[in-house]
Amino acid sequence: MPQNGPDKNTIYPLAGYDRLCFLKNIITNPNILVGDYTYYDDFEDVHNFEKNVKYHFDFTGDKLIIGKFCMIASDVKFIMNGANHLTDALSTYPFAIFGSGWEKAMEGRQYPYKGDMVIGNDVWIGYNSTLMAGITVGDGAIIAANSTVTKDVEPYSVIGGNPAKLIRKRFDDDKIAKLLELKWWDWDIKKITANVNNLAGNDITSLG
Repeated sequence: MPQNGPDKNTIYPLAGYDRLCFLKNIITNPNILVGDYTYYDDFEDVHNFEKNVKYHFDFTGDKLIIGKFCMIASDVKFIMNGANHLTDALSTYPFAIFGSGWEKAMEGRQYPYKGDMVIGNDVWIGYNSTLMAGITVGDGAIIAANSTVTKDVEPYSVIGGNPAKLIRKRFDDDKIAKLLELKWWDWDIKKITANVNNLAGNDITSLG
């Protein structure tokens, strides 16, 4: 019987190795949504992933949405909206959360809310990078190790640094447009399997 890649519903797709998992299969938080075949690698324990989604409070309601076929390295951190403070006030101190006479400090005000964090498909996030609340990372992007991402990342761009900045585009604009139109990650798994050799190459005309 022909094989069509690893079972997307298995936790550990590499035999005898438990430090890499298909991420969707270990997530317990309903506000973290992960696509098929996205993997997370951790030097110690893959169950550290949700610990690295920081300030993700139920009452805030924001979601971390990660697409298919992403690669997430150890110690990557996602800073969600619960970390936000007032920045246009005279003080950034969160007086109201402590009560005891300070509970009215936020009357008529709201902490900044930047929306969901959305990671596209086929995105590689390097070791120890930090992604800030509300950003969108486009399909095919690469985030270099130790980066701090504070703004949206365009598809098929390579970024790095603190704050992260564009290093280069992976391909020319025409090839990027064609890849975004193809959306190979949404193909039937049999079609993906038939094209894995081509996907590992750089000739877009070979795909089909």
